[in-house]
Amino acid sequence: MARHDGKTTTAVSGVGISHAAVALNTLAPLFVTYPSNLNVVVTASLAVFTGCLRSVKDAPPSEAMTKKDAMKFPLVGSVMLFGLFLAFKFLPKDMINLVLTLYFILLGTFGLVATAATLFDGVLDPGSHPLRKERVLKVPFLDEISFSTLDVLLAPPAMLFCYWYWQKKHWVANNVLGMAFSLQGVEHLSLGTVQNGVILLCGLFFYDIFWVFCTPVMVSVAKNFDAPIKLLFPKSLAQTEFSMLGLGDIVIPGIMVAILLRYDLANNNGRVKYFVSGFAGYVVGIASTIVVMNVFKAAQPALLYIVPSVLVATFGHAWKEGEVDKVLHWSEEVDEVDEVDEVDE
Repeated sequence: MARHDGKTTTAVSGVGISHAAVALNTLAPLFVTYPSNLNVVVTASLAVFTGCLRSVKDAPPSEAMTKKDAMKFPLVGSVMLFGLFLAFKFLPKDMINLVLTLYFILLGTFGLVATAATLFDGVLDPGSHPLRKERVLKVPFLDEISFSTLDVLLAPPAMLFCYWYWQKKHWVANNVLGMAFSLQGVEHLSLGTVQNGVILLCGLFFYDIFWVFCTPVMVSVAKNFDAPIKLLFPKSLAQTEFSMLGLGDIVIPGIMVAILLRYDLANNNGRVKYFVSGFAGYVVGIASTIVVMNVFKAAQPALLYIVPSVLVATFGHAWKEGEVDKVLHWSEEVDEVDEVDEVDE
């Protein structure tokens, strides 16, 4: 059961520094020679770390992934991936990318606003400042949309940035949007239980292996999909050749590491323990991907290395502490009985 009990401030005390590090790291290749392999590892690690800090809230999530969702995810992902492959094969590539770009520009506007709004938490208190007061707009045929005055103020510059991306397709614009999607994903996607995270990672472990090693589908879609679903890393100051990393290789393991951070805050009196292990496992996993890729000179399914690394680091630590069962079955959802008990108290 999740209870952060005022530890949020302590946990996110470094989130401002983390955001600054993300920004500097994103812009660094514009000015200095930044080895692309190192850039991949640092960027992915910073994205996961920052997203985890952002995921710590005063209350547990209202919605979370179920075990059934986790089990179906690789199958649903496979259908979507193969559908895109067929679309690129039989339909005009430019038409598909235009539709997808417009869709991601719309998502990007919301993503940039949501990501930027958090940066004002230190000066505009989300719970009391007038600019942060939530309003609800009912949209016909759609869900209700909640927004604040700050969101409205941030929307125009976000739309201008997305327009620049549409016109220029500059790698910096691509990476800013991709980073916003990654941070939002790690922040808001909840696994519900650590066990669901294990199921999801194991399923996507085999998904990644199959679609990269057994078929040309994954690599083909990644190369043809001209939208910010991947991060680009210049190989030189000329910025003509790029390495790339899919956002899924950040978000999927990132939500697992994030729930470990929230577990630590709810169970270890604010002392991070399994978060450190899980995050270290992620860094080792992404670095291993780069090493193997360079040795064999071929694209690698990153989750092949990240998933075992994260799980072994996490549950190896839990086994040493004698807490494997406790960690595996921990849930951050609050059930109705607990809520009634709290009201009675």
